[in-house]
Amino acid sequence: MAKKQPEREEDASEETITSGEQATLEEVEMPALVEAVEVAEEKSAQEKEKTQDKSTEEKKPKRPPVKGILAETRVITESSDDAREFYNQSRFGSLTENGKVELSLLEGLYLMEKNRLEVHNESGKKVLAFEDYVKKAKKVEPNFWIRYCVFKDMRNRGYIIKTALKFGADFRVYDRGVKPGEDHAKWIVFPVHEASVFTWHEFSAKNRVAHSTKKRLLMAIVDDENDVTFYEVRWMRP
Repeated sequence: MAKKQPEREEDASEETITSGEQATLEEVEMPALVEAVEVAEEKSAQEKEKTQDKSTEEKKPKRPPVKGILAETRVITESSDDAREFYNQSRFGSLTENGKVELSLLEGLYLMEKNRLEVHNESGKKVLAFEDYVKKAKKVEPNFWIRYCVFKDMRNRGYIIKTALKFGADFRVYDRGVKPGEDHAKWIVFPVHEASVFTWHEFSAKNRVAHSTKKRLLMAIVDDENDVTFYEVRWMRP
């Protein structure tokens, strides 16, 4: 009997060590388990929010595009509140006496690409596709696509860009947050393809136009991928 007691003590110590190891493991694993549950709950909540947002967006009725007629060098919209928003909110085109909006070919194509405008031919029976519109516009304006790339880039950056023929330039651009009539344009813009060549006389003439109109000169260079790089040119006195 005396010999068996030490064996029991060893067994008890082994059991104590084993239970102690389990307790230590439980202390390590529990925080990780809690954290994993919290992450899973957070993901579930995020997924529910996304589902709710999508269902809300689906419930919102989508506005049909404004209808317009291509009339040679311009696009004339229907007389509607949505059409007048083009001008009132973003200064696209100009308002006519009968409540319609007269858009330039560049403005018309831009709004078409944004799915805000549906352009019909002169008879009003056929809706023009993007490619057909561009083909017709190129016949009127040979440099149309290069100019459109610059126009689109400026509009996407949040600038209001208008024609500047009376200044002897392609475009005039207003600073962000400024609408025509509130202040003068800040820049005049000359769009050119990257392969174009200018003489110093032609380049100097563009500088003189900007200087005489008290505006900054921007040269908009369009590459073969239709990306635009702007260079601001200023007079300097040595």
